[in-house]
Amino acid sequence: MDKFTKLTGVAAPMPLINVDTDMIIPKQFLKTIQRSGLGKSLFDEMRYDREGNEVEDFVLNRPAYREAKVLVAGDNFGCGSSREHAPWALLDFGIRCVVSTSFADIFFNNCFKNGLLPVALSEAEVDALFYDCASFPGFQLTVDLDQQSVRTTDGAKALHFDVDPFRKYCLLNGLDEIGLTLRQTDKIRAFEARRREQFPWYFR
Repeated sequence: MDKFTKLTGVAAPMPLINVDTDMIIPKQFLKTIQRSGLGKSLFDEMRYDREGNEVEDFVLNRPAYREAKVLVAGDNFGCGSSREHAPWALLDFGIRCVVSTSFADIFFNNCFKNGLLPVALSEAEVDALFYDCASFPGFQLTVDLDQQSVRTTDGAKALHFDVDPFRKYCLLNGLDEIGLTLRQTDKIRAFEARRREQFPWYFR
């Protein structure tokens, strides 16, 4: 998993509430178990018309937001069915951080397991970011995980967010569940060696 330390990039506004995982990545794209290649299908039913052409006024199709790294979203983002493909699609598009007032629990947990940072701010703070993003296309934010802050690049605005210490540690060090397990390789090998000595008949 890629480390998340500090991110500076364009912030795209999506002031829709209850954006569910089927809107993020529709069910027909869940056949793959590969994490790459899903970015082109992110928000598929909103980004493209029935002929597969881009919908010009969809935020991520606008020139100013095509390279967005931060998504500022409405309340209850990521609700609906459980699918890890949702953070995979966001990451593959290039988005490393989603800012909202709240997130669905399973989506929230899946974000941390895949290197995507979900940031919860107050309604007033998110509304102010919506205004800045929409009023100044190309508006950038700096998200600093170590300092737990979201800042405008000119430093005029700084917003604090909370994050679980263990999840913060994992993101800063690029550790998913497999990575955490591999850090215990020596202990695992020692345990297996003891098992072979104690129960040799079991391994015959």
